[in-house]
Amino acid sequence: MTTDPVELMNLAARVARVAGDIVIRGRRSGTLDSATKSTATDMVTKWDGLSERSIVEAIRSARPSDGIVGEEGTEIPSSSGISWLIDPIDGTTNFMYGLSGYAISIAASDETGAVAGAVFLPATRELFVAARGHGSWLGERRLECTKQSDPSTALVGTGFSYSSTRREQQGARVARLLPEVRDIRRLGAAAPDLCFVADGRLDAYFEENLSPWDMAAGLLVATEAGAVASDFGGGPPRPAEILVSAPGLHSSLLTLLAN
Repeated sequence: MTTDPVELMNLAARVARVAGDIVIRGRRSGTLDSATKSTATDMVTKWDGLSERSIVEAIRSARPSDGIVGEEGTEIPSSSGISWLIDPIDGTTNFMYGLSGYAISIAASDETGAVAGAVFLPATRELFVAARGHGSWLGERRLECTKQSDPSTALVGTGFSYSSTRREQQGARVARLLPEVRDIRRLGAAAPDLCFVADGRLDAYFEENLSPWDMAAGLLVATEAGAVASDFGGGPPRPAEILVSAPGLHSSLLTLLAN
C-alpha cells in the first residue's frame, strides 16, 4: 500500500470535503443535538459523530490497514505504518453559534510525524492541503508564511482552554504579550489558525493544552509554507505547547512568551 505523501494528501482532501458537506448541511438544518464533554463549555453535537463516522468509513475503505485516532472516540491500530488523526469538527463552538471558523482536520502520520494533511472550512469552502516535502496549497496557490520580523507589528493568533483555571493562566500570558505585538486574534479553532499562518493571514499562532488531532494537519500546512514551529521553550512542538510563526519572529516571540 502506497505511502506517497501526495496520494495521502489527495485522499485526506477528498474525505474532508465529503465530511464538510455533511457538517454544513447539519448546521443549516438547525438540529444540532448538543451535549457537553470535559466541561460545561466543551461542546459536542451529533454532527461531530456523523462527520467522524464518514471519515473513518472512507479511510477504512481506501486503506484498511491504516490506524485511525479520532476526537470522538475512534481508535484503530495500524498495521501499515500509517495512522490518521482526525478532528471531525475543529471549533464546535463556532459551528454551534453559526460562526465560520470551524474545520474538518485530517492528517496521515508515520513514525516521524505528519506526512499529509487537509483542513477544510465548510463555511468558506476553503481547502488547505499539504504533503511532506511538497509544500502546502490553497487551491492552485502555493502557500507561504509572512516575512514579518518585528513583533510590534505582528498579528498573533491564540486560543483558550475549556478549563476556567487554565483560561485564567492563559489570559495572564496574553495580557503580557498584547502590548508587545500589533494585536491578538482569537478565532476559535486551532487547525484554521495554523493554516492562516501558512497563508499570511496571521504572522504567528500559539496555544496550550491542545490534542494531537487539533494540530496535526494544520501544523504540516504551516511548516510546509515555511513557518517555524516549537514549544514555548524552543523544543519540538507538542500539544501541551505550540508556537508557529514566520521565521523572523520566532525567537522574539519565544522570549515574550517566557516572560
